[in-house]
Amino acid sequence: MKDPIICFGQQPCGIFPRRFLFAKVETARRLQAEIGGEIIFFYHDSDHDPRETMMLLREHKTGEEHRLNFSFANKLQKQFSPLFAKRILPEWKEKMARQLPNYVSTKWVEAFAKVNAANVAEFCLAMYRQLGLLEGVRVMRSGDPDFRRRAIPVDDYFVDVTYENELVRARIGPDALLLHKGGDSYIRLPLEHHDSAQISPTRDTRLRWMQSVVGCTHYVAGASEADYLNKGEVPGVEFITRDTISESDRAYVPDE
Repeated sequence: MKDPIICFGQQPCGIFPRRFLFAKVETARRLQAEIGGEIIFFYHDSDHDPRETMMLLREHKTGEEHRLNFSFANKLQKQFSPLFAKRILPEWKEKMARQLPNYVSTKWVEAFAKVNAANVAEFCLAMYRQLGLLEGVRVMRSGDPDFRRRAIPVDDYFVDVTYENELVRARIGPDALLLHKGGDSYIRLPLEHHDSAQISPTRDTRLRWMQSVVGCTHYVAGASEADYLNKGEVPGVEFITRDTISESDRAYVPDE
């Protein structure tokens, strides 16, 4: 029998990540203490939804909760670029550094200041390392071209292509690549040739696509994941529900 590989997956979910990510990490560490093996974080930085990086922080003085997020270079990038291609604006970091003392201690303001990253996904990942969440954890990324080349083909996926000088994530259709504007409205792009290094999975194909590279024996699933994961697609994997945590959608800030 091979050594255990304990995996959990998550999109970038805020500079200070949502508490459910912390719960996934803690669940994986607890399981590792019981059975040994390696922990892998499948970092789904190919996602393009800007709402994923929203963080909910409570103001020290008033106790009021505020939603903070990145600023995006333009509307097209905000809506359609994968998170690894949404650029960091220098003025955003300056503004955020002025705001954070209202919500977190000086230690974490200084940790934030140390992070230099070109894009949203890199910034979040670097901050998670500053927070100590990823010590001893191997990170594998859905936006990594090598990961994509090693993954199995799937029949439903997104393709990274250039549109109006921005890298965008368009869903494959029968005769076009589609950017979903909302409702029944789409921007149709030519169905150009593409290779595996441009492809990332949809929600429904992500599990088997990921598993074809990660090869995990145990998967720590969030509460909402359990509702849509097709566990029959990955025989031999034991699914573990992440530990319960209060205020799971609020930002995780150590010692706050």
